[in-house]
Amino acid sequence: MEAEAAKYIGAGLACFGMLGAALGVGNIFASFLTGALRNPSAAQSQFGNLIFGFAVTEALGIFSLLIALLLLFVV
Repeated sequence: MEAEAAKYIGAGLACFGMLGAALGVGNIFASFLTGALRNPSAAQSQFGNLIFGFAVTEALGIFSLLIALLLLFVV
């Protein structure tokens, strides 16, 4: 196998982290919406946790994108 082909395969595999981040964000918002509909009075107190979970999950997705781009253009 050529090194160029291995580089593209590695970058493609690194993009699976973005898939995981997308699933994580969907899960976070779905869980918040379910909880807010069951107990609307507690929804406002959990909004900070929602934003924190969203930020951490998106940061991991951006990190996997960075790794994929480094594999493509630096290595």
